[in-house]
Amino acid sequence: MQKLRSFIALTVLGGLTVVLPIAILVMLFQWLFELITDFIQPFSELLSHRADVRDLAADLLVLLIILSLCFSIGLLVKTRVGAWFHRVVDRLLARFAPGYSTIRDLVVQLLGGSGETSLLSGQVALVKLFPDSELKVTAIVTSEHSAGYTVFVPTAPVPTSGMVYHVTRDAVTLLPDVTVEQAMKTVIACGSGSQALLIPRS
Repeated sequence: MQKLRSFIALTVLGGLTVVLPIAILVMLFQWLFELITDFIQPFSELLSHRADVRDLAADLLVLLIILSLCFSIGLLVKTRVGAWFHRVVDRLLARFAPGYSTIRDLVVQLLGGSGETSLLSGQVALVKLFPDSELKVTAIVTSEHSAGYTVFVPTAPVPTSGMVYHVTRDAVTLLPDVTVEQAMKTVIACGSGSQALLIPRS
């Protein structure tokens, strides 16, 4: 009887590990889609009333227009005049709009960074935080400077939170063969799979 209960429990848990990530992903996409459609609803309603287009088609059309606008702005800021105009607007918003600089830096980091190493494209490393201890932590190198490195140490099981440390070069062991995604998976799994970080590859 005990074996049967254990078998049923393990089977249910196995099913949950398959179903839950898919369900969470679907809910995330649904929330994101609802957020976007709520944002563009005034434009899509105007388009559907004026051009006699169905609601879903109007939403997709407005979304396509927004993406095209973002593409056009991206092309514009690559020009000398566009880059100058962007710098002027950026300085004005940073000066007069509270929180703009923080939001801008967060978006730049998430989308790949600009100039500095971003979190997603950073270098995975093992870092000794205490000189007299062999304790090492998983870290992402986010910046390199004359004094050493600045690293982000994620906390398990939520890798988006953590601490930022400024450490010397001798405290850092870079892991060029390990990607940020692999390191984050070990953090989410509370250390499971860390052999990829700890065992050197030949």
